[in-house]
Amino acid sequence: MKNKAILSGGVLAIFLLSCSPNEKKRELFSKPETDSVTVQKPMDSVTVDSVADGHNSQISLDWSGTYEAVLPCADCPGIKTSLTLNKDNTFMITEEYIDRKSINEDKGTFQWDKAGSIITLKGKLANYKYKVGENHLNQLDLEGKEITGPNKDFYIFKKK
Repeated sequence: MKNKAILSGGVLAIFLLSCSPNEKKRELFSKPETDSVTVQKPMDSVTVDSVADGHNSQISLDWSGTYEAVLPCADCPGIKTSLTLNKDNTFMITEEYIDRKSINEDKGTFQWDKAGSIITLKGKLANYKYKVGENHLNQLDLEGKEITGPNKDFYIFKKK
């Protein structure tokens, strides 16, 4: 009985050793057989929003137009905001404080980020960032990150 256990252990060891590490490496690095083209970029130039086929918000979406939202306000019911983006990369923004007689208007230009998904307004007062989506804009915080928390949905501008 002891000999069978030793013999079984020896056969198992030979079987495990017969699997060459080179075969495993070949499997890991073999190219898949497809008709698609893979584009590789250096890691420092790749962003979460980039797409290998070159499509992004800037070139793929009908982003020009007017967007509206009612933003949270610390000492009023909200700020009714209207933002118009023009194809020539100019904008106009109107911020109306609800229940006050206060309206701010600004205009200027905006710039796209390298990935073509985020715009930054450059006006006299306005210096906001937005992630451009299909018929909506998501206002970003001052660092360019998505706003989180219970009020995050108030920072979504819908296209008119």
